[in-house]
Amino acid sequence: MRLIMLVALTMVAFAANSVLNRMALSGGEAGAAGFAALRLLSGALVLALLVQIRGRASWRLTSVVGPFSLLAYVLGFSFAYISLDAGLGALILFGGVQVTMFAGALLRQEHVPPMRWAGVSLAFAGLAFLMWPNSATPVPVGGAALMLIAALGWGIYSLVGAKADDPLAATARNFVWATPLGLLPAFFLWDGMSGTGALLAALSGAVTSGLGYALWYRVLPELPSSVAAVAQLTVPIIALAGGVLFLGEPPSWRFAVAASMVLGGVVLSLYRTKGSKAS
Repeated sequence: MRLIMLVALTMVAFAANSVLNRMALSGGEAGAAGFAALRLLSGALVLALLVQIRGRASWRLTSVVGPFSLLAYVLGFSFAYISLDAGLGALILFGGVQVTMFAGALLRQEHVPPMRWAGVSLAFAGLAFLMWPNSATPVPVGGAALMLIAALGWGIYSLVGAKADDPLAATARNFVWATPLGLLPAFFLWDGMSGTGALLAALSGAVTSGLGYALWYRVLPELPSSVAAVAQLTVPIIALAGGVLFLGEPPSWRFAVAASMVLGGVVLSLYRTKGSKAS
């Protein structure tokens, strides 16, 4: 039950992060480059402070995979939404994350039961049912490519997190080393930011990204990669529910059906037949 509650809290943090991004970018409060830069910087500052207060801080980087995968996700995600529809963006992002993490699970020779394959199929079908674009507008190639980069980055970032011995320190190192490169786009392509945008970016970086990702690294070692992948399909549903509650977006019957399919798929993926071992 403790693990379930921690995973649920992490998914809420991810969804809140999505809502904060949408509020800033779609509302014109911040541009993609500025938002991504302040998000990384605020996350790095808060995490570095927490690690220093706790003691035993070590900033030596043993692998560039964590910082570069984090950077690919944050920049790809922000810039993709300049041209990409939100629904299609979510489909590309979470579809790419599923492929990346399930591929990682198979490469690690993790046993993926048939019920988990069925669960992820049902959950993703629910997400596609809700997010599939209605118009015949051509898909922006650049935006789709950026979102695929973001998906690959986040999938790898999550796979790496399963090996973290110290989740807080590992997350802090990733943010600290990713931030200098993350500031470059804002330096060369400054696209404006209001006071509200700065507040939303700082909150996204310090709380829902920085602390949220540290919590994610805390639970990942206790989860099979395929389970961690399926759990993330709840994030768009939680984010849309947040949009209904906090942004005044109207609910719909499609949302109710999709939410049932996604949650049903997650439950199905966790089902174990009698006598089977946890995997």
